[in-house]
Amino acid sequence: MATGLPSSIQGKVIGGIDDDLSALTFDPDRNSLIAVTNGNPHLLELSLEGDLVRAIPLVGLGDPEAIEYISPGVYVISDERLQRLLRVEVDERTQQIDVAGAQQLSLGIDRNGNKGFEGLAYDAAGKRLFVAKERDPVRIYEITGFPYVSGKQAIAVHVSENRERDAGLFVRDLSSLQFDERTGHLLALSDESRLVVELGTDGQPLSSLSLSAGRHGLERDVPQAEGIAMGPDGTLYLVSEPNLFYVFRK
Repeated sequence: MATGLPSSIQGKVIGGIDDDLSALTFDPDRNSLIAVTNGNPHLLELSLEGDLVRAIPLVGLGDPEAIEYISPGVYVISDERLQRLLRVEVDERTQQIDVAGAQQLSLGIDRNGNKGFEGLAYDAAGKRLFVAKERDPVRIYEITGFPYVSGKQAIAVHVSENRERDAGLFVRDLSSLQFDERTGHLLALSDESRLVVELGTDGQPLSSLSLSAGRHGLERDVPQAEGIAMGPDGTLYLVSEPNLFYVFRK
């Protein structure tokens, strides 16, 4: 991640969304961005310019906070308060997503009210799903074995963590994650610290991107950064509550 990325779109209001915008992931098949809202749960498709393409109701989810692209038409969504991860499928015909019967993984780790699973990232080559716990304390878990291929028997699920890496995270909270397939580095977004931190393959911080006014061309602070995604060219896309959109290009 280049620390000097300038902002080319900042604070654009996404029409058709009033509040509770959360999470962001890049879909390479659709060349678009996928997000969720948690107050009135929907899966959203956004253009790379931050325009709403479609909104699909989510049924059976109380508090969706994160979404991550896995493979064509397949995503994982986190339900923060219940600390569960769900595999969902979406195509052009999808009008509603009911998670009843969906593959799911429940993890009762460090349960603390709604300070649960706030961010997701996926390493497609290593088949690792990174899960961020928001705070008290901040944690990044690595999960293998979920989601599994539909129609095949589930394989063993393994959950691990890197306490040394997590102890070195100098942020007050975690709100989103992004895995950079090109470098193997992990980007961690903090709302309260107004930072994106780049972590190397050894878990050590390498660089950071400030989301405060006056940095990278930002005229105002990013108020409540909730989701980050990266395009294939390294462009960073970011969303903030209530309904704001940002782009940082090289």
